[in-house]
Amino acid sequence: MRLFRFDAAVGRPIEQFGSVNLMISPIQRTEGQVQIGCMHIGAGGVVGSHQAACPQLFLVVQGEGWVRGEEPEHTLIHTGQAAYWEAGEWHESGSAAGMMVIVIEGDTLDPSQYMREVTRGIEETAG
Repeated sequence: MRLFRFDAAVGRPIEQFGSVNLMISPIQRTEGQVQIGCMHIGAGGVVGSHQAACPQLFLVVQGEGWVRGEEPEHTLIHTGQAAYWEAGEWHESGSAAGMMVIVIEGDTLDPSQYMREVTRGIEETAG
């Protein structure tokens, strides 16, 4: 067995797009297919508004915050929830108290294949 770290202490700051109090710890990148990282969004942190280079899945594993796509309203998000943005979609996120997020990016992502979709904070029932 081997052990690895992905906490904020081994991450690097991100300041692009007006981002604030944001660190990323890269986890894995496969040859031209999928990239995985851990974002550490500190208290008052923001991932600045930008276009997704490819489909992106934003999985909250600790804490809570907000996300938005091209709409101006923020949608609350917390541990155990995920946001998904299509390639080219403008998006932004942030947190008042801080949150840790696993970000998966890749052209073949399809979260609806296994994950249950949430609409405005209320889970849709499986039919």
